[in-house]
Amino acid sequence: MGETRLGIPGLVDLAASRAGGKALAANDEFFAPRGNLLKTGRGVFIDGKYTTRGKWMDGWETRRRRTPGHDWCIIQLGVPGVIRAFTVDTNHFRGNHPESCSIDAAAGAATGKRALQNLEWVEILPRSPLQGHFENQFRSGRVSDERVTHVRLNIYPDGGVARFRVWGEARPDWRALAKQRIDLASVQQGGVPLIASDQFFSEPLNLLLPGRSANMGDGWETKRRRGPGHDWVIIRLGHRGKVSEVVVDTTHCKGNYPDTCIVEACDEPRLPPTDLPGEHATWRELVPRAKLRANATHRFRVAGGPIATHVRLSIYPDGGVARLRVFGRPV
Repeated sequence: MGETRLGIPGLVDLAASRAGGKALAANDEFFAPRGNLLKTGRGVFIDGKYTTRGKWMDGWETRRRRTPGHDWCIIQLGVPGVIRAFTVDTNHFRGNHPESCSIDAAAGAATGKRALQNLEWVEILPRSPLQGHFENQFRSGRVSDERVTHVRLNIYPDGGVARFRVWGEARPDWRALAKQRIDLASVQQGGVPLIASDQFFSEPLNLLLPGRSANMGDGWETKRRRGPGHDWVIIRLGHRGKVSEVVVDTTHCKGNYPDTCIVEACDEPRLPPTDLPGEHATWRELVPRAKLRANATHRFRVAGGPIATHVRLSIYPDGGVARLRVFGRPV
């Protein structure tokens, strides 16, 4: 989920399959299925690999259109939110990429193909030219804080797209979550890393994804430290909350897990969402320095229910962590 975001800080890919995004419907997927759009990475090319319908492609690809119209795919966001930008990646699609695209957005609970088409769609990216074999980056053409649940990618007239990213800010239904114990750091609740000391092997956003990590690369891993110091990441919680438990998960991290960790929190409710806590912020230990184990889930109860807006995970001296959970109740 860490591809280019047009220099806009604090955004996540709301449509990523790892965050629960689903490609629900498409008018055509003759050569390659729509679900590939939301996978990780940029897509690969395997020379000489064919299916019974033609060349195997790692993306969504429609047949050559011989009638008027255009092709489309409807996606349900894994994380409903406010959309700021898009990536329409045509990696490895060269003579078969669409000439242009547009994007519509809607909000609703529809899932059936007809019901999806009947949503109140609003254009948020007007028809725009695409380059082949390229990460095409666009800002949303509609400046709005409206919460979106679905997007429709329109391609003109046909062709193939490797990956589709919908960059934005999560907007959970906090009225429904107000009295629940939730993971305040989860990307699905709006949690986002603001800064990290190092992310050489994999980015800290992975820490906040739902579910267990798929492999060693599906976490946050820093390079091997050869000098003094330690690695750290600061995370803005999705909502200010009263913290009751912290989970530090080193699943799949066996020869590279940190030796120890510390988890701290601060309460800065007036801080703008993309700003870092300043030097005068008061950090309180949620988890005092604790020994970690390889490939294990470490649970730490937090006494007193401190209120926090940000957490800082420090690992000593370096290494990999699969997931970080900060359980509590919104306040």
